[in-house]
Amino acid sequence: MRVGLPQIRVHDLRHTHATMLIKQNVNVKLISSRLGHASIKTTLDIYSHVLPSMDKSISDELEKIIKM
Repeated sequence: MRVGLPQIRVHDLRHTHATMLIKQNVNVKLISSRLGHASIKTTLDIYSHVLPSMDKSISDELEKIIKM
């Protein structure tokens, strides 16, 4: 039965996993190792994604700096 939701593959969870760890400020080298990547470049360029909440936190931090 289709309910209009996007199809999610197990592999998509790797991307979510990497993104959530990056959002929590986990060291990217550790995340890369956990995913079995030879380089953090793969982790950052392919497996991490910017979430709206991440963009908002950047805006909030910039606002704090401006108010100093």
